[in-house]
Amino acid sequence: MNKILILSVVVLLAVVAGGLFLSSWDPPPPSAKVEKVLPNDKFPR
Repeated sequence: MNKILILSVVVLLAVVAGGLFLSSWDPPPPSAKVEKVLPNDKFPR
């Protein structure tokens, strides 16, 4: 019983710590350059 309680507390602390880390982490946006050719027929004159 005591081992289950300790294990559940450790798992709960790991989940809370992971949630706090993900909520404060600001990952950089992808910086891949996108180039697409648009035909002139798509634009009104």
